[in-house]
Amino acid sequence: MSYLLDTHALYWWAYFPELLPAKVREILGNPNVRVFASAVSAYEMSLKHHRGRWPEVEPLVGAFEEVVAAEGFDLLPLAARHAIRAGAYGPEHRDPFDRMLAAQAVVERLTLVSKDRGVRELGAEVVWG
Repeated sequence: MSYLLDTHALYWWAYFPELLPAKVREILGNPNVRVFASAVSAYEMSLKHHRGRWPEVEPLVGAFEEVVAAEGFDLLPLAARHAIRAGAYGPEHRDPFDRMLAAQAVVERLTLVSKDRGVRELGAEVVWG
């Protein structure tokens, strides 16, 4: 099974893994599991950081690809098929970052690691605690 990290899950794994449920820490720490971090998360972190809403994420914004690689994760770029899927969702979940991440998870058949259960309404398989 392969997983896609929601933005908060990536941030917590990199800096505060103790905030993650034991089940998630076990999954992410397993060297036999393939884990992806999305370019969407890089955009979300950068946007929120530069607008002053998430100042503590600066180290990850400045070295996103390096941190992802150091953690042994793969970087998932945003493709047109992901954007088209995200745009086709109804109004059930308005957060554009969650819509894109859910679309990537669905299209790529990945399980989304997220505390946001609302992304299930978008068809994403979700794991948390």
